[in-house]
Amino acid sequence: MRTAFAFLILIHGLIHVMGFAKAFQLAKIDKLSQSISKPMGMVWLLSVLLFLTVIVLFFLKKDWWSIIAIVAVIISQLLIIIYWKDAKFGTIANIMIVIPAIISLAAYNFENSYEDDVENALKTSNYTDEIITLQDINALPPIIQKYLNYVGVLGKPKVNNMKITFEGTMRDKGKEWFAFTSEQYNFLDPRKRLFFMKAKVKGLSTYGYHVYDRVGASILIKLLSIYPVVNLEGDELYPTETVTYFNDLCLFAPSTLIDKRIHWETRDSLSIKATFTNNKTSISAILYFNEEGQLVNFTSNDRYSISEMKTFPFYTPVKKYKNIHGYNLPTYGEATWRYPDGEFVYGKFNLKSIEYNILSKN
Repeated sequence: MRTAFAFLILIHGLIHVMGFAKAFQLAKIDKLSQSISKPMGMVWLLSVLLFLTVIVLFFLKKDWWSIIAIVAVIISQLLIIIYWKDAKFGTIANIMIVIPAIISLAAYNFENSYEDDVENALKTSNYTDEIITLQDINALPPIIQKYLNYVGVLGKPKVNNMKITFEGTMRDKGKEWFAFTSEQYNFLDPRKRLFFMKAKVKGLSTYGYHVYDRVGASILIKLLSIYPVVNLEGDELYPTETVTYFNDLCLFAPSTLIDKRIHWETRDSLSIKATFTNNKTSISAILYFNEEGQLVNFTSNDRYSISEMKTFPFYTPVKKYKNIHGYNLPTYGEATWRYPDGEFVYGKFNLKSIEYNILSKN
């Protein structure tokens, strides 16, 4: 499809050479009956060069190819209008080029809003270079101490932020699975989570952006990056995203569990209840461990199902622990609802990369 689209741009762009050739009498162009001045001939040449530039940028996967494409189409269409008698059918090609370009530009702008938020958060977050010591974990319940020792947090810097990328599949209840990739940043001071997802739903590009910070929480999902299919914010969403944020910390930044604001209640030798508070909103979760000290499941009753807008038991069983940057972390997890009619797995996540204490996005 990419090759076919590029070929269309190439052919359409090269056709504009005829206008330049006609103006400078480089060849006999019978298909153009109208006379073309040399200044207008240069405009035809400019159009050619713009379309060729679009092809190069498109294959290089530069997001701003769409901007050049829209400019090229505008110039091309103005020429077509001026020389309508001879060039009117070029309008069809321009339409076939400008629609994908507009969609791509919308995606570029939507993702840029996420990129800008990340840059701002990196600049305004507070950082520490403190190292985690035995004194930091000695007051924690034994089960959490065992987990942190298994992960390998001692002697390592405290986490100020982290960047995580996933790929996997998701679905809504009663619908088919779709593939996705995601990138997110979690910040500790102040607490913030910025999550951007790209997916193909029934062949159509769909982007989603989750924001969680001290102000509130929001979810915006756009079909083709233009049409909002989900646009949520409000009081109900904040506890939900607080659960998600805490889940991220438990699984991928376990050293943050030394925070004295987390309240622990030991249940048995392999499970413990945590109460996490942020911005005067408290949520609770139960963490389940195996004998080795691995965190194997996280459950909470404080998360809303977006499709139902009701709370249901929420689970994230994880496995496939691997050593990443000196930490033992899970690399596969599932997101599951326990509905009244049974369990429903709605997401499968494969960890692709994780980085800590990032100072700049570039």
